[in-house]
Amino acid sequence: MTPLIVLVGPMGVGKSTVGHLLAERLGVGYRDTDDDIVAAEGRSIAEIFVDEGESAFRVLEKQAVRTALAEHEGVLALGGGAVLDADTRALLAGRRVVYLSMDVEEAARRTGLGAARPLLAVNPRKQWRELMEARRHLYEEVATAVVATDGRTPEEVTASTLDALELKQA
Repeated sequence: MTPLIVLVGPMGVGKSTVGHLLAERLGVGYRDTDDDIVAAEGRSIAEIFVDEGESAFRVLEKQAVRTALAEHEGVLALGGGAVLDADTRALLAGRRVVYLSMDVEEAARRTGLGAARPLLAVNPRKQWRELMEARRHLYEEVATAVVATDGRTPEEVTASTLDALELKQA
């Protein structure tokens, strides 16, 4: 069993919105590993970061990704930092992985850069740029397709993703 599509990219890029649209168009289920973690832990990701720290969250994330990759056959969205783990990147090899990209101005417009984003609490624009500098090559490494989301509607991004993967809609 393997997901039809795995979505990766930074926080706020629209993985959940596009993921739901892709699942609907393809007639499959949608799953988000961040949602899995919240359900399993009974608290928000921000609370996990505050209570236990980022490293404890990454352990939970790694297991959530491993489980979802083994169990889910539809569209799967990974948290923004999931690609930081080398084992996770190895598990993504040979799968249809789409990196949804956006620039910092788009991130600021979409997320307000900071609200409920524990990694962006102090200087959101600077921290977002630093996160992207650290992660962009990892997103690109695991991706079979890159779809830019800047200035595009979720429907346009969904259509571009289907085209990039040459998938037929249900």
